[in-house]
Amino acid sequence: MGFTFTEAFFMTIITIATVGFKEVHELDEQGMWFTAILIIFSFGIFAYVATTFGHYLIDGIFSNYYRDRSVKRKISKLKNHVVICGYGRNGKQASIELIEHNVSLVIIEKEASTMEELRGSQLLYLEGDATREEVLQEANIKEAKAMITTLPVDADNLFVVLSARELNPEMTIISRASIDHSDSKLKRAGANNVIMPDKIGGQRMAKLVAQPDVVEFLEYVMLQSAESVALEEISCDNLAACFAGKSIRELDIRNESGANIIGMKREDNSYLINPLPEILLTPHDRLFVLGTKRQVERLRKIIIGDFTA
Repeated sequence: MGFTFTEAFFMTIITIATVGFKEVHELDEQGMWFTAILIIFSFGIFAYVATTFGHYLIDGIFSNYYRDRSVKRKISKLKNHVVICGYGRNGKQASIELIEHNVSLVIIEKEASTMEELRGSQLLYLEGDATREEVLQEANIKEAKAMITTLPVDADNLFVVLSARELNPEMTIISRASIDHSDSKLKRAGANNVIMPDKIGGQRMAKLVAQPDVVEFLEYVMLQSAESVALEEISCDNLAACFAGKSIRELDIRNESGANIIGMKREDNSYLINPLPEILLTPHDRLFVLGTKRQVERLRKIIIGDFTA
């Protein structure tokens, strides 16, 4: 005798749920075959669910937990690193540039989707809200040499700058700003520099109209890899005694190293663009040099009196 729809439905529920208190109807041969197939099918579903859940636990929660702990241990040992708050477009570009210059960095991010991307990379990261002081401390902010905060809300950046400046009065702090007049508030809070991407973008568009080749050339120089061309700052703190009071001409920098001095920062924080050959060097000067990595390193050694390179 066949099943009604209701009887078949309840038999299916009883079998899948493994309750099995009794059949809702005496089984004929068709019913027994149906039940046998249903049990096998149910075991397959159960095995699939169990396997998927196991992978989720092992590859997801547990894996992330141990990976995060390992990353935190590495962060606790860092010194002179850079902390980046926010891994959006600005934060990601900043990290790419810093990695290219072999700078150690830690990224603080709270968005779950972005955290999955960071966990799949070789970067050091922390999951959390950068506006919270304890998260900044976990990033070893007291040992950091700089912090870049690129959060989309200016108020959040302001809060981060205030907290970070209190935790590390000596480090350099660079902040992003979106709204006019936020830059002055961020500087009062402790930011050394404030970048307004929209404003810079507008200026760049105008200059591409007025001076397209100049802008494209500068961009070409700045976006080159550090191996092919570099615009570097060289300190004269360890200026060799033989160069004290000597002029740029007397260093014969172009012939000796192949690099070019395109600017200087003097002791009074004033800048000289394309300094004259007659300018005398002092240990307080900083040189802005353009050249390949090898040329810049050669000049760096010449400045300190190492002529063996």
